[in-house]
Amino acid sequence: MEVGGGAFLSTLYNCVLTGNWGHFYGGGAFVCTLYNCTLAGNEASYYGGGASRCTLNNCTVVGNFAGREEGGGGGGTANCVVSNSIVYFNVAYTVGDNSLGDIFNYSCTTPAPANEVGNITNAPLFVDTNGWSNLRLQSNSPCINAGNSAYVTVATDLDGFPRIAGGTVDIGAYEFQFPASTISYAWLQQSGLPTDGSADYVDTDHDQHNNWQEWRCGTDPTNALSVLRLLPPVSATGGLALTWLSVTNRSYLLERSTNQSGTPFFSPLATLPGQPATNTFIDTNAPPGPAFYRVLVLP
Repeated sequence: MEVGGGAFLSTLYNCVLTGNWGHFYGGGAFVCTLYNCTLAGNEASYYGGGASRCTLNNCTVVGNFAGREEGGGGGGTANCVVSNSIVYFNVAYTVGDNSLGDIFNYSCTTPAPANEVGNITNAPLFVDTNGWSNLRLQSNSPCINAGNSAYVTVATDLDGFPRIAGGTVDIGAYEFQFPASTISYAWLQQSGLPTDGSADYVDTDHDQHNNWQEWRCGTDPTNALSVLRLLPPVSATGGLALTWLSVTNRSYLLERSTNQSGTPFFSPLATLPGQPATNTFIDTNAPPGPAFYRVLVLP
């Protein structure tokens, strides 16, 4: 076909696209939405050996080829939105072995996508390490628990097993069913922590936040200075300045209470996106009497 050798203008669930060819764009798929699909061994002469102009959710894209014609590229994906997916071990004859012009969220690919969140570059560690016959994850794969469950809209993976096991969705088309830890394996490995669950609720750096809490907050579990903490409030023009240690890929809920014996204890004050290093909110309606503040990381 000229475009979309395997699928064109379609929505696919739990499908395998392999051995397809698209002359111009999308050897496996073109202008499609895919859930829990694998795309392997497809080819496009120009762009997107696996997929082009598609939306991929919890997919695995490996061993595809693109760019035989001058100016083409994106062996795995081209101009796609890729979430909770593996795009690895693809080849472009010109530019962009794995991807070209894509947006990645909580996915596994290399090189690291710029200015996008939650992605990892670690090798995914498939059961079949020499080919594509078994793209399920090994028990030590960094893709385990490393996705974002907010992108999940289906109940099962490509095998028909529960799509979320261990509390957080895995990256890729297959869910590892019996993870030892509830934390992202890639995050644990990056921090030099074991993935067998023994470190999940240990306060490694003694900052009063255990490792699970540090993972949820996006802080460094090996650095006691990296912790979600409100700094002392200070008077500011127009009100009271509340500042806390912050990271860019989290959102925060600031709450206030004036009566610790009341119900509810705290009421929402503001929801704010994370900022580098610190985040500040000016409470322009601070009460004249005692006030209590707390900050939470939103799911």
